Amino acid sequence: MRDLADEYGRGVDGFDADAFHAETLEGLQGRELMERLEWIADCVEKRLSGDFPTMAVQLEAAMPDALDASLTDDDFGRFIHAVPGILAARHGLESHRERAMELLYEATKRFSMEFYIRPFLNKWPDETFADLHKWARDDNYHVRRLVSEGTRPKLPWAKKVDIDPLAPLPLLDILHGDQTRYVTRSVSNHLNDISKLSPDVVTARLREWQVRGEQQAKELDWMTRHALRTAVKAGDREALALLGYHADAPVQLNKLSLKSEPVHIGEALEIELEISTDSNKDVPVLVDYILNFHRPNGRGGQKVFKLKQATVPAGGTLQVSKRHPLKGNATTFKLHPGPHRVAVQVNGRVLGEIGFDLVDPT
Repeated sequence: MRDLADEYGRGVDGFDADAFHAETLEGLQGRELMERLEWIADCVEKRLSGDFPTMAVQLEAAMPDALDASLTDDDFGRFIHAVPGILAARHGLESHRERAMELLYEATKRFSMEFYIRPFLNKWPDETFADLHKWARDDNYHVRRLVSEGTRPKLPWAKKVDIDPLAPLPLLDILHGDQTRYVTRSVSNHLNDISKLSPDVVTARLREWQVRGEQQAKELDWMTRHALRTAVKAGDREALALLGYHADAPVQLNKLSLKSEPVHIGEALEIELEISTDSNKDVPVLVDYILNFHRPNGRGGQKVFKLKQATVPAGGTLQVSKRHPLKGNATTFKLHPGPHRVAVQVNGRVLGEIGFDLVDPT
């Protein structure tokens, strides 16, 4: 926080850095991350001009040096530099759209403005998309990444955008060929978001990008796997086929057993299975296991877990085992005693399942 105080003290005439520092620190206690950022912005705002164009000049004057544009990944910036984005959305949204967008453009070179561009997408979709089409070809990779990350339909922590979730696809068409992993990871995460709504659109786009040849084959392969991770877990056949795993692959489940049963909460479920093929060629397989959980309300629950990416040798077998801890103190998923089932899914097709009783800890 001292760094931020000094930046504003150097950049803005009359800014009392010590008073800002003391006030800001005092108010941070008891606030969560996003609330802290809003509080920091409150403390900055009261020491700046009430006229937004003048405020924007002051905010730009206080910005630190831009992040190193020669890097290619994992240079997110510091959360304390979210202030320009917060104030741009507060004061520039209604009457100063263009000036606010200029501020976001500069600010995202210091800290991603992915949260703060979204109100502009909701209020000014056409105008904001026009800016984003220019930014998608910007020299600075942080600006390019913002184009993808800020328009994601399911961006973590962020407010919802009202735009059609498929509207950013022309932007992703530009960005998918980017030579910076920080950008291509965002594009892949964006496609993964879309796959939760329209998996067929995502697989079609990835096939189209393969044909275009605008991205290196190795990088596009990585992007494809990353973009399809949710669709693959859901057993989407088109997604699996794009990765080389065919639902009609000639494989059989010969064995599915549990090392012990019942299983106590706090112990581990130990699964053993064998898959075979009578094909005269090796068969690529993506093996998942699905746990079907008991719930007292009778509705149950289900989670898919990755097990193995492998090849069943021609005319041979594949042995797989897994030890899955069933923690009783997990904070995200509560276990309840009762009848459970585990199923084996190969290339999106369930080949068999077995039941077991989950009981209270010993």
